[in-house]
Amino acid sequence: MKIILPAKTCNNLAMTTVPLSSSSYYFSSIISHKPSFNVSRRYCSLTTRSFILCKPKLFQPKLVSCILSKLHHPTECSDQQKTVTKLCMPVLQRGIMRLGAAVSAIVVIIQIISPVPLSRWDASFLPPANAVLYSPDTKVPRTGELALRKAIPANTNMKSIQNSLEELSYLLRIPQRKPYGTMEGNVKKALKIAVDEKESILASLPADQKEKGLALYASLTDEKGEFQTLLRYIKDKDPDRVSVALASSLDSIAQLELLQAPGLSFLLPAQYSNYPRLTGRAVVEFVVEKGDGSMFTPQSGGVPRKAATIQVVLDGYSAPLTTGNFAKLVIDGAYDGMKLKCTDQAILSDSGIDKSIGYSVPLEIMPSGQFEPLYKTTLSIQDGELPVLPLSVYGAVAMAHDDVSEEYSSPNQFFFYLYDKSYSGLGGLSFDEGQFSVFGYTTTGRDVLPQIKTGDVVRSAKLVEGQDNLVLPAEK
Repeated sequence: MKIILPAKTCNNLAMTTVPLSSSSYYFSSIISHKPSFNVSRRYCSLTTRSFILCKPKLFQPKLVSCILSKLHHPTECSDQQKTVTKLCMPVLQRGIMRLGAAVSAIVVIIQIISPVPLSRWDASFLPPANAVLYSPDTKVPRTGELALRKAIPANTNMKSIQNSLEELSYLLRIPQRKPYGTMEGNVKKALKIAVDEKESILASLPADQKEKGLALYASLTDEKGEFQTLLRYIKDKDPDRVSVALASSLDSIAQLELLQAPGLSFLLPAQYSNYPRLTGRAVVEFVVEKGDGSMFTPQSGGVPRKAATIQVVLDGYSAPLTTGNFAKLVIDGAYDGMKLKCTDQAILSDSGIDKSIGYSVPLEIMPSGQFEPLYKTTLSIQDGELPVLPLSVYGAVAMAHDDVSEEYSSPNQFFFYLYDKSYSGLGGLSFDEGQFSVFGYTTTGRDVLPQIKTGDVVRSAKLVEGQDNLVLPAEK
């Protein structure tokens, strides 16, 4: 026996297909006068007054066809098909919605994994990606010489010339087919700026430095000058000679820029006016001896020696207070006879020096693109903030943190940083980048640094250049 409901009674029907024992019939009975919607294992509840016990036997292809093609014409189907069609509509709708959601999710995943240019998509409104951690090719200076050149606050035309030539350093790293056409264009651009802006460049020189500055300018721009020599080697496609000529040109540019920047380009905060400060560059020379009586071995060959010389250039343009304090300590002999301690990534000075020696200098970091240092503030590298003097350079010299507060540097403890790319994050930056007061770089004796061991001794430390740039507080 089977009971067939009229089509008009199935408008709000919900169903689930569950076999009911072995019966081959469909059973209907009226149980309530109140609308309900409850799902059970063996029945599906109606929003009218009926329960329908369902069996999957009737889900035939012709029934599906009826559901799809006769949806708006229920009279063209049999009464039984009408009933089951109305029962299946909610399930079918939910299935279609789920299928649509699944397809949408698949499309999104494919677009993320393998982006496809979208038609009529205008990405011009998107901001440029400046975050360092997402830019592995970030052009952070990788040598002390390059970092020091970039730190000079010189004439804007000279900076444009320098930037055009610095680009060649990166282009020369390209293996195999090097872009000599681009290199030639960069040199010609630098030469044009130098010739067109000659008056502005020379006007930036102090009166007592004009003669020296004019000689440097001529050495760059004359017909047989360094720019023309560089162009000739580029046309010959000789990368070795290009590299040597480029280094010579950049050195001359740096010397000319230093003549244009005789002092600080900013005012120090008033609360630090009684601190020693360095208003330019200075050079400190360390003589180091092996603590166990062994020898230093030159990497380029030569006779092993008991003592090795290390020279560090101090940059007062970017860290005037830190370098001023350090230079004064050197002059006072604070580091003579000091023992060194080594870790995997640094060579530290002895922390046993009397804490009363030296000034409690605040953390001092000059952010790239800024005109004065930040004090007591670290940089957020992941947000794209970079220091003018990066730590991520082999032989960088920085002050350790104070024992009490990381907002201050130690009064006298410093370290040589042994940068290793394997200890770095994305972009090749040290995980400690922007956290310490870097104030200079090792320019002579970098080959000595890996040979230094715990217990080796600084026999002497002397300020060999830049004494005139050191400003000491007035004695009370």
